[in-house]
Amino acid sequence: MPLKQPAKIMISLAQLSELYRQACEVELQAFKPGNVSVYADGHGMTVADFRISAKVSATPLCNPDYCLGEKIFYAVKATREAVGCNTNLGIILLCAPLIQAMGQRHSGVTLREALQQVLSATTLVDADWVFQAITLASPGGLGASDQQDVHDKAVVTLTEAMAFASAKDRIAFQYVTDYRDILDFSASLYYNARSRWGDQNWAAVAVYANFLCHNPDSHIERKYGNQYSEMVAGKMRLVSAALSGTDSPDSILPLLYCIDQDLKSINVNPGTTADMTVATVFTVFLEDFIKSSTEFVQTNK
Repeated sequence: MPLKQPAKIMISLAQLSELYRQACEVELQAFKPGNVSVYADGHGMTVADFRISAKVSATPLCNPDYCLGEKIFYAVKATREAVGCNTNLGIILLCAPLIQAMGQRHSGVTLREALQQVLSATTLVDADWVFQAITLASPGGLGASDQQDVHDKAVVTLTEAMAFASAKDRIAFQYVTDYRDILDFSASLYYNARSRWGDQNWAAVAVYANFLCHNPDSHIERKYGNQYSEMVAGKMRLVSAALSGTDSPDSILPLLYCIDQDLKSINVNPGTTADMTVATVFTVFLEDFIKSSTEFVQTNK
């Protein structure tokens, strides 16, 4: 008798799409100095651009008929057609494997385990689609590379291609470390901050600030090298300390406005860290869904 296959834990496309859009909205509601939020536009982009981008990218990202690379390409294409600029390439690159993992996850399998399976199974076809997506998005600071340049045809899998870029790009680094930064650092930080303040938006600010305290932003360093890295880290240490010392995060708004103005006056945008913040919030939302679904099944046995 053949072994019974574990059941898939089904999440509807509508649920998955809504959780993705919610994560994008939380990040916009979070005051992230130097980046776009409901508190301040910047860098030629508006909150409306990002909301439209989240809406139009959700459908291809959640399309079960697309492979991972196709999800990424068609999400970038939809965004480009809707807003005419690169608002969310990093968000798409980070969220697509999480969405793929949720679609393939079986009972008893954690999100981390499902994600590991997705990242270990990427293909050359995935890489080709993603190279086209990156070329279409044309992110700031993108140059040529001696190994697996995105303007060339892919000759390795997507994860192998990300390995070439991982030393200089924090998003690529997630692909080769099974999202270690998120699953072992920022998700726990988000849970703790959300529990402390009862506010998911301020929890996202805590993630953004703490990540920049410990890691240079890839988007900034692609444009400027390490010229501003320590300055940004120093300002975010001020934010992190202020958040740690208050039970009322709204009280630090004057500090955030000041730092936001300082960074935007020199065109410094921690865009990669903002993308990591979205992916962190999305990861937490997915884990919350898994937990609630598991509890529901156990309660109704």
